Formats: sequence, structure tokens, C-alpha cells
Amino acid sequence: MITKTKNTPEAAADVPAKAHTYSAPALEKGFNVIELLAEHPQGLTISEIASGLGLSMSEIFRVIMVMERRGWLRRTAGDRLRVATKVLNLAFKATPAEELIQAAAPLMRELVQRVEQSCHLVIGNGKSGLVVFRQQTPGPTVFAVRIGAEVTLEGSCSGHVLLAFNAVDLDADFALAAQSGPMSASLQRVRARGYEMMKSTRTLGVTDLSYPIFDGQGHALAALTIPFLQLVDGTQTVDSKEARLCLQEIAARISEELSGAR
Repeated sequence: MITKTKNTPEAAADVPAKAHTYSAPALEKGFNVIELLAEHPQGLTISEIASGLGLSMSEIFRVIMVMERRGWLRRTAGDRLRVATKVLNLAFKATPAEELIQAAAPLMRELVQRVEQSCHLVIGNGKSGLVVFRQQTPGPTVFAVRIGAEVTLEGSCSGHVLLAFNAVDLDADFALAAQSGPMSASLQRVRARGYEMMKSTRTLGVTDLSYPIFDGQGHALAALTIPFLQLVDGTQTVDSKEARLCLQEIAARISEELSGAR
């Protein structure tokens, strides 16, 4: 079921008047299309997009055709449209994510080889975290988080690290409220010990381990996280303590790369 996006005078009234000093209706429609399709990764037809935005086919058709021609949308089976990977590529180029991934990727490959566990990189994204890169373990048993997945800040190991170290690109008011609210004591403990370690709130048998990644100015850019999967068949050669120490080392080395230290 497609939930309609508010496109009414009442909805517009909820936004401060200052935000409506300038208007670009076609551009706003394009943004709305991207945001709607982000909630439907399987894709939508043009008629479904129009319905979801509360617009007529004639109001949205030309916008969609231009977005498809420019490579922002791609057509799939069943004449459905999806957000193209060009959007992800541009997002990486326009933000610190690309530099972060370039520095982290080879060291994350080393990490998964050493601990025989997958790992992923999470950055701040307003009131949530966003998985921007991952490395899967080369072993036969794989537990990994999808690139592009959003994680809650309050309920995840990565989120606790991002909040505790006041990572860039978090919503400032949201982060301040968390740091001074009921989570204050637990976030202080994360800062004091330098990492977070907690049972997964979603998966049995998984303990999440996470360390911050810093830039040269000491700003937290991301959380590097291992969802440590406990095996029961006796084949595990690296325990969670060893994995945490390896994670600590790799996170520090990535931070050094980003700061230009050699």
C-alpha cells in the first residue's frame, strides 16, 4: 500500500513561512519522487508514483521522464521505476563518505580476515544512522548488514557510538536531547571506555561491537561495527574479546589515515 505524501495547503502551513520565500515546483516534485521511491525499493509504476504523491499523471510525467533520462531513475521489469545507483554515487562524492570509504575499505578487509566476522561502517544521518559500506567475512557463515540500511541511534550499538562522540551529520537538537536525557549515563560510559558492546536488539546470538572513527580535527565521522556472530559448532577461532581488540586497532588506523598521519 502506498501512503500519500501530503501536498495540501494545510501541510504547507505546517512549514515556517520563511521556507516558502522561493518556490521551484518541478524541482520539489523531483525530490518527492526520490523520497517516495526510497520507501519502495522494489519500484513503482508512474501511476503509482502519481497516486503516492497525490498528483495527476500529467503533473508528474515530464518530471519522471527527465529524471530517467538524466540517470536518476531506472526502469525495471513490469515498467517499474527505481532510484538509480547514480544517486548513491553522487551522494558519496558530495559528502565525506567517499574519502571515508577509500581509507576504510582495505583495513576493513584486513579486519574481516583476522576476526572471521563481517563489519560495517555507519555515519550520522540526521536522527538515524546510515550504513555506507561493509565487508563480509570470507568464511562459510555470513551475517552482514545491508548497505543503505538505516539504524536507530537509541537502539543500536553504532547509534550509541555516534551519539556518545557527537558524530558529524547528526541532528544537533536530537543528539543534545539524547545526551542530556535518559541515555546520558550510558553514553557517558561509552565515551569513557571508548567503545560500545551490547547484545543485538534484533538477532539472537549476535553481540555488536563498535568503535568511533575520527578525522584529523578529532571529529567523529563514523562508527565501525562488528555484529559478532557466536558459533555453536566449535569452529570459532577468534572470541569476542580478541575481535574487539582487533576492531579497536583497525578503527585507530583508519582514523590515522583520515588525519594524514603516517
